Amino acid sequence: MAVEDTQPLITHLIELRKRIMNCLLAILAIFLALVYFANDIYQLVSDPLIKQLPQGASMIATDVASPFFTPIKLTIMVSVILSAPVILYQVWAFVAPALYKHERRLVVPLLVSSSLLFYLGMAFAYFVVFPLAFGFLTKTAPAGVVISTDITSYLDFVMALFMAFGVSFEVPVAIVLLCWMGVTTPEDLKKKRPYVLVGAFVVGMILTPPDVFSQTLLAIPMYILFEIGVFFSRFYVGKRRPSADDKEDDDEAESTSDDGTDTPKQ
Repeated sequence: MAVEDTQPLITHLIELRKRIMNCLLAILAIFLALVYFANDIYQLVSDPLIKQLPQGASMIATDVASPFFTPIKLTIMVSVILSAPVILYQVWAFVAPALYKHERRLVVPLLVSSSLLFYLGMAFAYFVVFPLAFGFLTKTAPAGVVISTDITSYLDFVMALFMAFGVSFEVPVAIVLLCWMGVTTPEDLKKKRPYVLVGAFVVGMILTPPDVFSQTLLAIPMYILFEIGVFFSRFYVGKRRPSADDKEDDDEAESTSDDGTDTPKQ
């Protein structure tokens, strides 16, 4: 009996190992394809700041090995980000057998939209937030202070912003999931709009640099995405996983269908 109980667990562990290996191989393949261009990638990421620096100013490296390791570190991060669709697919393939048919139809659009929204958030940070934020920060330096940002510090700063905006743009997906699971409803969320607006600015204050431009540029899109999530959540209400009683009814319906005496429930 104990052997029979351990067989499903071993099977799941083997499947999990397979999915993790596929994710790691995808990251490694992208990294090997990009590592030759590591310096070019860092140049691209640092371009919004370099354009805002005063004439004659440049970025610096305070550590001996940072000119080599910092672009490599960035390339690894980029490889993970670009492999996100593969990683999400592997997660989906691992959990799909445990989902109902209607759940699979609902989850696939969420997986696709979550990837697109994450990339959209990063693009918004790069093309909109970075130029405005760096332009503001470089112009507020005291007289006599030369701006020469360390390349490692800059990488940590921009990656934090990338992740903040990427995750924040997942708000519609989070709202749809909450409504799908029955945690809340679109009507309840509509009543809490003033609190959500204040909360968006609080989140912007926590996740972004201490300047009003970055905070506002994160808070406003978050609130707009909240409204988008509320709109689309209407189509997911009431479609969460059925209860145990419903599942038993479905099983009974399917068994009668096998006998040829009835048809399964729709």
